[in-house]
Amino acid sequence: MKLVSYQRQGSLRTGVLVHDRIVDLHDAHAAAFDAVDLRCGALPTEMTAFLALGEPAMHDARAIAAWFGSAADPDRLSVAVADAVLAAPVPRPTSMRDGYAFRQHVEAARRNRGVEMIPEFDEIPIFYFTNHMAVYGPGPIPVLPMHLDKLDFELEGAIVIGKQGRNIKASEADSYIAGYMVMNDWSARALQMHEMKLNLGPAKGKDFATAIGPWLVTKDELEDRKIPTPNGDLYDLEMTCVINGTEVSRGNMKDMSWTFAQIIERASYGVTLYPGDVIGSGTVGTGCFLELNGSKVYDPAWWLKVGDTVTCSIERLGDLTNVVVAEPV
Repeated sequence: MKLVSYQRQGSLRTGVLVHDRIVDLHDAHAAAFDAVDLRCGALPTEMTAFLALGEPAMHDARAIAAWFGSAADPDRLSVAVADAVLAAPVPRPTSMRDGYAFRQHVEAARRNRGVEMIPEFDEIPIFYFTNHMAVYGPGPIPVLPMHLDKLDFELEGAIVIGKQGRNIKASEADSYIAGYMVMNDWSARALQMHEMKLNLGPAKGKDFATAIGPWLVTKDELEDRKIPTPNGDLYDLEMTCVINGTEVSRGNMKDMSWTFAQIIERASYGVTLYPGDVIGSGTVGTGCFLELNGSKVYDPAWWLKVGDTVTCSIERLGDLTNVVVAEPV
């Protein structure tokens, strides 16, 4: 199942993707109430509230998707994907963490800086908090002049937490995942490099934009690509980034050295995770210009500029396309 948030008459709505149409979950729930076995009295129009209802809401969304083909007035309850304005699947996450799970990226980034691979990488599934109120879906990414000094993409996968938990064991953590998305962790490298000299952050180099989308894909759609491990599930899903029509990055989610289950275990130690929390994987190997330029893949260095179109894609999870635009000063 693919869940979306989309714009309708100036407000955000939750929907489920059925073939080439987005079915409005709130309106379709009301229309199907007497015809389908539904468990919720109503479904919210906002994704975090939907996720907070847990499995009953997921059950109802699946039931609505199955029922939609027999709906009496399908056009009233849906919009064509081609005509929809998609937002981030979770437009206002309750929190947003980003991990550091791909060894290839960490090794290359450190090698390019002339430093040894840090042994603590194998000890801690580390993450940082980023700005959960600067989240974008497909579409424009507004940037200011300081962001354009070595502006970068980061190709990542992300999960959304689907139920509340604390001190979650890795062996149980996959059951807390509502679904998976593509993530682009936009990065202003000059700002980031400056502030990280103080060994605190990243902050201003990261807090202006994180893009997620185009939809939230539930685990049942990925079952045939699942790779169970003693430390949680991995998924064999190809990852790519294309900029202005040129492929610049290719990797695979199965190459995560730390699973999302392990990251959840670390993140939930002494802390409660909530439905709507977003956790990124960190950058896949080759998944940013910081790594590619440092490895002399591009010489002279390639950085993003206003007008560039960036498409981050993960097999089965979709294509997340953004355009860099100048924010008025």
